[in-house]
Amino acid sequence: MDRLIYVAMTGAKHTLGRQEAIAQNLANASTNGYRAVASAFRAVPVLGEGNPTRTFVVDSTPGANLTQGNIQQTGSNLDVALRNEGWLAVQLPDGTEAYTRDGSLTTSPDGLLQTRAGLAVAGESGTITLPPNSKISIGDDGTISAIADGAQAQSTIVGRIRLVNPPAAAMSRGPDGLFRYAGEDQPPPADANVKITSGALESSNVNVTETMVDMIEMARQYDLQIKVLQTASDDAKQASSLLMLA
Repeated sequence: MDRLIYVAMTGAKHTLGRQEAIAQNLANASTNGYRAVASAFRAVPVLGEGNPTRTFVVDSTPGANLTQGNIQQTGSNLDVALRNEGWLAVQLPDGTEAYTRDGSLTTSPDGLLQTRAGLAVAGESGTITLPPNSKISIGDDGTISAIADGAQAQSTIVGRIRLVNPPAAAMSRGPDGLFRYAGEDQPPPADANVKITSGALESSNVNVTETMVDMIEMARQYDLQIKVLQTASDDAKQASSLLMLA
C-alpha cells in the first residue's frame, strides 16, 4: 500500500512543479527571443535499508527548447534578430557575461548600447557607445556603423556586437532569464558564423496551443494522482474494518 502512496504522492507534487514551468512558458509567449523551459518526469529509487522497492516520481528541467522562433520585421535600426544558432553577449553589473536572443536594443542617455533591461551590449572590444545625432546601421556580422548628420555618405565603424555560439549543452538559464556559459573559465570566443538581421526581432519559441494542451494534461494527471491517494485511503479503511471483524 505504501508503495502506491509513494508514487501517487510524489507524482502529484511534481505535476504541480511541471505546471509552474508551463505557466512560465505561457507568461513569456510574447517575450522576444524567449526559449521555452523543457521539463520531464523520471523515476528515482528511494535509498536506504528496507526501501528497495520504493520509488519517487521527480520532475526535472533538463534544459531549454533551443529551436528558433519566428523573425518579425520591426523597421527599427537598433532591433536585431539572430537568424541561426548563436547568442548575443551582454555585460552584467559584476563584469561577467550573459547571453540572450532578445535583440531589442536601445541606448542610454550617454549613448551606451544596451538591452531594454538596461544591460550593456558586449562588443568585441568592450562596451559600445554610439555617437549622438548619427544614423546607425548594423551589418549581418554585428558591425555597427554610424553616419553623422551632414556627412556625405561617410560612415564610421563604432564597434561590433559580440556574437557567440557555444555548445548547447554548456548553456544554462539563470533566474533572470539570461543564459550563462558553463564551460571553461573564459567566456566563449566570438563566432563569425553567427549572423543577424537588422530591423527585426525573433519571437518566443513557445507554441501557445501545445502549451495549453500540456497544461490541461497536467491538470488531469494531478486529479488522477489525487484519486489514487483517495483510493489508497479507502482501501486502508476497508482493510482495517476487516481486521476488526476477524
